[in-house]
Amino acid sequence: MNQPLPMRGAKAVGVMDELTGIEAASVIYLRLWFSGSREQARVRSDLFMALGREQGDRALRSFENLCELCVRHGRRPIMRHSVECRCLGSDESCFANFIATAADGQREDALLIATLLVRPDVAPLVASLAAEFGLALKRMRFGEKTTVSAPSHRPNNNTLH
Repeated sequence: MNQPLPMRGAKAVGVMDELTGIEAASVIYLRLWFSGSREQARVRSDLFMALGREQGDRALRSFENLCELCVRHGRRPIMRHSVECRCLGSDESCFANFIATAADGQREDALLIATLLVRPDVAPLVASLAAEFGLALKRMRFGEKTTVSAPSHRPNNNTLH
């Protein structure tokens, strides 16, 4: 019996435990953000608690704008696994690498990765937002490896597992 192939971008390419802290946080926040308003409030709360109100708000706006631009100008929808899934999808892996690369100040590489996610004319803005958000994650002091816990929720149509 033939099983349908996973939607492009959702194919598992690794597991969350293989990611650095910044990469894992990027994926978890991406999953949470697109899971609904309650989960978005969790992202907001995490950022405010770790960074304070002013820096947390700045990080939240960067992440919110980044996600909005990826939706509005994306080459295609970014596919995600559910928040509690231990698998890492190919789009999620790209996003994690993008945030970490931008946060490390590798602007040209971040611009190149951005073109995999969005139209080339939007890539510079998206790369700038990724750097701002990634630096905020660094300030949150994520270690090299992290254990990620996440609430259960009902997946949406861009979510696998």
